[in-house]
Amino acid sequence: MIGFKEKVEEAAGFIASYLDIKPEIGLILGTGLGGVAAGMENQESLAYEAVPHFPRSTVESHLGRIVFGTWAQKPVIALQGRFHLYEGYSPEEVSFPIRVLRALGVKILLLSSAAGGLNPNFRAGDLMVLTDHINLTGRSPLAGPNIDDWGVRFPDMTEPYSGRLVELAEETALAERIRLRRGVYVGVLGPNLETAAETRFLRMIGADAVGMSMVMEVITAVHAGFEVLGFSVITNVNLPDCYMPANIEEIIATANRAGERLSLLLEGIVSRL
Repeated sequence: MIGFKEKVEEAAGFIASYLDIKPEIGLILGTGLGGVAAGMENQESLAYEAVPHFPRSTVESHLGRIVFGTWAQKPVIALQGRFHLYEGYSPEEVSFPIRVLRALGVKILLLSSAAGGLNPNFRAGDLMVLTDHINLTGRSPLAGPNIDDWGVRFPDMTEPYSGRLVELAEETALAERIRLRRGVYVGVLGPNLETAAETRFLRMIGADAVGMSMVMEVITAVHAGFEVLGFSVITNVNLPDCYMPANIEEIIATANRAGERLSLLLEGIVSRL
């Protein structure tokens, strides 16, 4: 049976055969944010289904395509859609694209997702740059045998999100006149949304936003030696003492509306790298 490392190498080799560029910047675009990559020039794409061993997106708002081209005159590869633990994928499968991007030579990883706001100062549609995260999924993509060629057994997580890139993001947001929040993201398993009591607890432990993605990817990226920058679009704000039902259609619509500002911000960051 083919091993995980061999699967990564085979998928990376297949994608590399289509590349005329050597991207050093990778993007992973979450719920409602697949259109962020529309500004890329000379772009070509591959469906996830075409790539050997690549998982399949089962979430309707995830396009399931790999797009590569130039953006702000930099070679970039973008994944339109990701994979989640709640879909039934293992942490290893969720993190598979991160390993493939590293095998392709990508060094800087920019991630985005939709998230529910926990900080009462946030508003729906805000953009938040991640300064840290809390993993409440009970899972880790590094469990099991370690592949020493990929990273150390016990990777340090003091700064999972690059301070240099966070500062660059804030400078870019200021220059583009985009309001950018900063905060801590808490990753949960899902797919159910949070109760009022859970929301109160998450806020008490220091989280500013909650979501069902990114954490497995970031842990893998840190292990692999990426420089990481993460963003969340705040699609709704959960106030436990004034709790309102969350509508998934409205969440996706809010993420779509924020996509233009996120695209402008990401393009500015890429141009400054």
